[in-house]
Amino acid sequence: MIINRRNALMGLAGLSAAGVAAPAVVRADQAAYTVDDFRRVRKFDTHVHINWDNTAFAEQAVADNFELLTINVDYPDFPSLDAQGKVSSLLFKADPKRFHFATAFSMKGFDQPGWAEKTIAHVEDARARGARGVKVWKNVGLIERDASGNLIMLDDVRFDPVIKRIEELGMVFINHQGEPRNCWLPLDQMTTKNDKAYFSNHPNYYMYMHPEGPSYEHLMAVRDDFLDRHPKLNFMGAHMASLEWSVDALSAFLDRFPNATAETAARMGQLQYQSHREYDKVRNFFLKYQDRILYGSDLTMNPDADPAGIRKEIHDAWLSHWRYLATGDTQAIWDLDADVKGLALPKPVIDKIFYGNARRVLGLKT
Repeated sequence: MIINRRNALMGLAGLSAAGVAAPAVVRADQAAYTVDDFRRVRKFDTHVHINWDNTAFAEQAVADNFELLTINVDYPDFPSLDAQGKVSSLLFKADPKRFHFATAFSMKGFDQPGWAEKTIAHVEDARARGARGVKVWKNVGLIERDASGNLIMLDDVRFDPVIKRIEELGMVFINHQGEPRNCWLPLDQMTTKNDKAYFSNHPNYYMYMHPEGPSYEHLMAVRDDFLDRHPKLNFMGAHMASLEWSVDALSAFLDRFPNATAETAARMGQLQYQSHREYDKVRNFFLKYQDRILYGSDLTMNPDADPAGIRKEIHDAWLSHWRYLATGDTQAIWDLDADVKGLALPKPVIDKIFYGNARRVLGLKT
């Protein structure tokens, strides 16, 4: 099964002084791409999960002109970390110009002596095999507990030796912090159907039902404290750095942390929710932060996938995201039950968001 879990001159009216500032003027000759350009333009999806060595995903990546970063995750619904790592290594060895990967580490034994050393050795081995990054999932902050029964948070000093080594190795640190803000709201107040469906089916992660757990605001503050302590870390905020609900909030985050970037995986619906209401604000956000945003989808292929249908599902998702970011087309968005106009970002901006930024952040030659 494949899971998709989860802007040419325009007027600048409607921006407040505290919100997204007006970008530099874009030349009128910087036209937008069209749907017909989709397969011709090189692209990079910085957030996929290929957990099976079947060739369907690879074939569609070739057909649609994508490079990929497949990310290992310490997620119980996925194959083991070892199994994910083996698939990533196979993909990278088979086509190192198209496939790249990020590793992840287990939290087992976090309280025990030697955990940091063992984890550093794992990261070093993955880097030697070609890994470009390290992913820390939402289990840190929401699930994992120490021997005292306290939730383990990202700013725990016991992570510091591992973070220091990741920085020394020149790897990007990819963080899925908490959940989208919808997770702390009643179902009828959530902004996207995708979130309503996901949290209905995953009540263990639905924080509105767990008031004893950490608040959304606390988890964002923990992440920011972590970055204050590691100002040189190459940090990628997965899923729009969990600030998907507000381009103003994400702007403030990017301004505060100049080494941070954010990617769009599984949060396109929240962006479309905002642009459907404040089109210029969202478009101007992408223009201003065109060097800090990376395209990601969160498309996933597990061993139970249907190879016959998976290529169409991947292509349809990629093409829909291209139409929203790169063209001015209006399309029906299931997630919102609305027709949403594309941002028609200028070609140079799309070239960064869909390709150049990923190559730079991952330390690949451009």
